[in-house]
Amino acid sequence: MSDQVAAMCEQLIKAVNAMMDAETSQIYRLEALKFCEEFKETSSLCVPCGLHLADKNQPAVVRHFGLQILEHVIKFRWNNMQQQEKVQLKECAMQLLANGTHSILEEVSHIKDVLSRITVEMIKREWPQHWPDMLKEMEALTSQGEAQTELVMLILLRLAEDVITFQTLPTQRRRDIQQTLTQNMESIFGFMMAILQANVKEYRRLKELPGHELQARAHCRVAVATLNTLAGYIDWVSLVHITSGNCHLLEMLCLLLSEPELQLEAAECLLIAVSRKGKLEDRKPFMLLFDDVAIHYILSAAQSADGLAIRKKSPESQAVEVVERSYVFLKRLCQVLCALGGQLYSLVGSDVEVEAPANLSKYMEALLAFTIHSSQFLKSSTLATWGALFRHESLSKDPVVVEMATKYVRASMINLVKTGFPSRDDNPSCVYSRVDFDSDEDFNSFFNSFRAQQGEVVRSACRIVPLEAFRIAAEWLQYQISSPIDPGDTTSKTAEGLCSLLSPSVVHWDAMTIFMECVVTQIFKSLEEEKLHVDQGMELLQAVLNFETKDPLILSCVLSNISALFPFVIRRPHFVQPVLCKLFKSVTFEVSQDNKAPRTRAVKNVRRHACSSIIKICRDYPHIILPCFEMFYNHVKKMFASEAGLTHMEKCSLMEALVLISNQFKDFAKQKAFLDELMASVVADWTSEEMRHVLLDPALFLSFVGADQVVTDQSKGLDSAGLNRGRISFCLYAMLGVVKKARWPADLEEAKAGGFVVGYTPTGAPIYRNPCTAQFLLLLPNLLALIRTHNSLFLPENIARLSETFSRAHEVMDAEKNVVLGLSQHLLDVYDAPVYRTNLERMQGFFTTLYDNCFHVLGNAGPSLQQDFYTIERLAEEIAGSAFVSLDHVPDHRLRPMIHILELFISPCFCLQLVISCPQEYYNSLLRPLLGPLFTYMLQRLNSKWQVINQRTSISGEDEEEVVVCHDSQVTQEMLEEQLVRLLTREVLDLLTVCCISRKVPEPAANKEEGDEEDMMMDSVQTVSPAQPTEELTELGKSLMKHENIYMTLLTLSFTSLSWKDTTNCHRTASMVCWTLLQQVVGGNLLAEAVTWFYTSVLRGLQVHGQHEVCNLALCQLAMLIYDNLRPRYTELRSVMVQIPNINVEALDQYDHRLMDPNAQKVAHKKRKDQFKKLIAGTVGKALCQQFRKEVHIRNLPSLFKKQKPDKEVADSEALGLAALFSPENNTL
Repeated sequence: MSDQVAAMCEQLIKAVNAMMDAETSQIYRLEALKFCEEFKETSSLCVPCGLHLADKNQPAVVRHFGLQILEHVIKFRWNNMQQQEKVQLKECAMQLLANGTHSILEEVSHIKDVLSRITVEMIKREWPQHWPDMLKEMEALTSQGEAQTELVMLILLRLAEDVITFQTLPTQRRRDIQQTLTQNMESIFGFMMAILQANVKEYRRLKELPGHELQARAHCRVAVATLNTLAGYIDWVSLVHITSGNCHLLEMLCLLLSEPELQLEAAECLLIAVSRKGKLEDRKPFMLLFDDVAIHYILSAAQSADGLAIRKKSPESQAVEVVERSYVFLKRLCQVLCALGGQLYSLVGSDVEVEAPANLSKYMEALLAFTIHSSQFLKSSTLATWGALFRHESLSKDPVVVEMATKYVRASMINLVKTGFPSRDDNPSCVYSRVDFDSDEDFNSFFNSFRAQQGEVVRSACRIVPLEAFRIAAEWLQYQISSPIDPGDTTSKTAEGLCSLLSPSVVHWDAMTIFMECVVTQIFKSLEEEKLHVDQGMELLQAVLNFETKDPLILSCVLSNISALFPFVIRRPHFVQPVLCKLFKSVTFEVSQDNKAPRTRAVKNVRRHACSSIIKICRDYPHIILPCFEMFYNHVKKMFASEAGLTHMEKCSLMEALVLISNQFKDFAKQKAFLDELMASVVADWTSEEMRHVLLDPALFLSFVGADQVVTDQSKGLDSAGLNRGRISFCLYAMLGVVKKARWPADLEEAKAGGFVVGYTPTGAPIYRNPCTAQFLLLLPNLLALIRTHNSLFLPENIARLSETFSRAHEVMDAEKNVVLGLSQHLLDVYDAPVYRTNLERMQGFFTTLYDNCFHVLGNAGPSLQQDFYTIERLAEEIAGSAFVSLDHVPDHRLRPMIHILELFISPCFCLQLVISCPQEYYNSLLRPLLGPLFTYMLQRLNSKWQVINQRTSISGEDEEEVVVCHDSQVTQEMLEEQLVRLLTREVLDLLTVCCISRKVPEPAANKEEGDEEDMMMDSVQTVSPAQPTEELTELGKSLMKHENIYMTLLTLSFTSLSWKDTTNCHRTASMVCWTLLQQVVGGNLLAEAVTWFYTSVLRGLQVHGQHEVCNLALCQLAMLIYDNLRPRYTELRSVMVQIPNINVEALDQYDHRLMDPNAQKVAHKKRKDQFKKLIAGTVGKALCQQFRKEVHIRNLPSLFKKQKPDKEVADSEALGLAALFSPENNTL
């Protein structure tokens, strides 16, 4: 070793030790790091220094750095090295594998990892063309000892991961290596199997001999490495290799399940194997795993692991903990059983003629054992398998499955009970939950999803054994009714003896209620009328009606049971009255008669639940309730007149129920008279002179609702402002209830007979009239005045009128803020807290619901009143003069409901199934005057908002000191503002889509509250099919596109939005909207500047979103459509293309030639797409994590599978390639 190398190595060792020393100062550590990185990048001594530092006599941290240097040389300098240097480095690497490590038990894992990486990096560059004997050399290495065998396994595993799993190579290199691996797979598999067998055999032999523990552990380590490597191959190799030799591999894996040191890795391999998809014929051998021997091994391993999964924390303590390895092994075995079930229901009843296995009962008992295990995770893992078995056409009729369905239904009685919170110790599942869940909220979220899945499976089981399931449900309900209420140790904080959400009685009542709902719903679908046990159902309903409780949580479950059992009442109508009495009683439920105490959330929920139950019954069974209408109406009038303490919401709910029943009158005059009577007080109050003045004047309005008054919590006396707010709220709720629910008969003949039909459209469709129209027309002027006044409240002079108490009255409420930011709600305790709200929270809630309800009333008026609404004189001007006033001052969170409701207001125009609610002759007089200005305004507003966000993003990070002093609240406020802009953008573009785009294929609805910029990026490319531009313009869209100013606004909005930082919006707009709109005007005389702008907008979108595969596909498709359709007429598009970084001008010329020359040789569409994608690749932006990454370049080697051909025209080379494939000389294939 030269003096220069020795001196450099000494410096490097010092630098590495300085970096790794905890006492080193930050400045010195950075200097050392810089020195090491510069050495790797620039020094010519990398190989000799790296080899010297990698010597096994050096400390591990120094050796690791030496090996890192060698890896860096191979990754970044290999292409510039001489052949002799490559051979020398390869020989040195092989020497390191052979002699450069300590024994298998002494050597640290990170040294083994970097050694395997070095070898794999060389293989990726040279095998098989320049290193044909690589596999033989690896095989030879294994004869030198356990350490080398383990390294060979690590190399084979990493090679499979890089080539197959992560695909970190250029396409041709990947194809060469993958095909060579596939060709040699029989020998590779045989080689790995032989090593596994030999080492397992030695391990079993030596572990029984005293004094040979270290040797036994060495063989065990090799066996573990071999199993891990097998797992990397089993996932993708041909099924023939997995099932060869009468499933010898699967047999060996089953045997290893009984070896504690190897069982987890064996289970991983087995799981991957039995989860494989493929041709059904190739999967038939998996049925061997249903043999008694294989099932026995799986069951005995599970029983053994279950016994070892829990241990005492200490000999003295009774507390227990989970043994993680045993528990993980149990999970894998459970997944193996479920994957076996997947093979079973794929093969049985298919074309390959596989019969149900003889010992199916043994398999299902094993699955049931996991279903009743204490671990909630294990229970949930089996659900999909049970559901598939119960739904399977032939297996669901098998006597074994039918018998098991009953057992499953009984097991689900336990599984539906919400127990196992990690913070508690009241159930055996708690100890497992502490491993699986971070908090009670995490567990609660999981359990709600788990319970919903269970409901689906219970319904599936009920299809098989409906009567048995109903009998079980009936027994459980009767048991709960007869059992005394047990509040347990988690009683209510507000009242003595009441339950909490976690009380034993509540969790059991809750579980039984869900079970009952699932069972009853399904038996009415599955059983014929004569097989229904109506008498038993009525007995249960009578028992529920007789049950009395003062506990609000239990009462809520009782109400759910009444709703579930109500379908039986259709067969016994005399039960309607007792049911309604019970529900009415619950509407006025109080824990105590002391009305001064504020109600808890649980009490409020019960009252709301009772109202919802009444509405649901009146909606679903109005013909059953109609005979009791007089009783119902009189009871409601008594409740309104008495001091029952009904809230406005509760009063309006009861009014809604009455309106629903009145729809059954089927007599226009009678229903109108009833609605006039019902709404008389509301109409009188809302249209009064006092109210008109208040609703017209913002200053008067603020004074009327008390927003300009200073209020303290100590303020006593009558709250007149609160009563005023209540008056306004009640009027709006009542209006909304009537407009939403009042309808004409669905049957045309009944509607005609009842006087609801007033004429016919030119197409012959009936024109209906709504009995609430006259009332609504009276209420509308003040409704529009209120909307105008509400918008004016955000003007500076009106903001200044707010008192100190209510200065934040227009801000986003905390609950809404959490929803927008996607923060979880802690719901486990709030049910019990009295609903004490501050004066500010009350005012915030009032303004929020007021604004929402105004637009809900307006939005529902269209589909409800139809012609009568759309033909109101000057309607467009009236709405624009109220809803669109002072929009510059209205915050984003207030604009969202307006846009959303406008979308609902317009959407009925396009429902072909409904009677056309907005005739086309009113598009120009009504919708265009509303939509044109709105879209123009929203384009300007959103554009400025996104510019602010982009500037904020680009500036942040420039001044790190400034970032440090940012308060959490400031950061949260910025996040909230950005997310609100994102959600508002989606609402606006959804409105544009509803107006203009007719979807041929229904699109999955996206939850607007979910996800931010990175939402769609995690999707695998394979799961995304490129969106095809199959959308068409709606009739309204065609109407809007006739007006140049509107269609340019729509196009500008759509194309500008592509580069706003919202991937969800970018994908939807690029794939559905942009081309559909642009296509309508490409035939016209578009200015060249406009065409250039549209095209550059798409390229700008690629710069912002191109790193996300989903957006990349949609944007490339859009860019290609624009270029292909407009390039022949606009040469300016070429000048845009030549500005793209690193564009191949020659390839661009060739693409243009094919595009514009009708005589040019045409190529397949997919090939053209790939060529175009390469042309615009320079515009695709990189993710932040990729921007400063050093590129690794791996050169292609001479092709293995076809002869090299001189460069020719692409079309000619394609033809030759096809000919070569089928030539008799091509034996390598």
